[in-house]
Amino acid sequence: MLNFNDITANIDEPGKARMEQRMKPHIKAQIQQAAALLGVDDTTFITSVALERARATIADHERTVLCAEDRESILAALDSPPTPTDDLREVMALHSTHVESSV
Repeated sequence: MLNFNDITANIDEPGKARMEQRMKPHIKAQIQQAAALLGVDDTTFITSVALERARATIADHERTVLCAEDRESILAALDSPPTPTDDLREVMALHSTHVESSV
């Protein structure tokens, strides 16, 4: 039997939410075979693998990777920002009149 790390096992929350999906029979058979080889049930296998992939997808979308040249350009702009233009001042004035801030 292969090693399986159920990443959902330590989540202290009752399993009340349901998800259902239709799939091709050969896909279901492969999922069941993989779960059996790992010694877990289908639900545990699918939930754990889907959660792992979901976390990776979210992390990929929340992270921005820059090349060294782009990073240096951004840092330089932060260190010495340009003087606000008349258009920027106008937009900020409009913002102040139309948006209520709670800060």
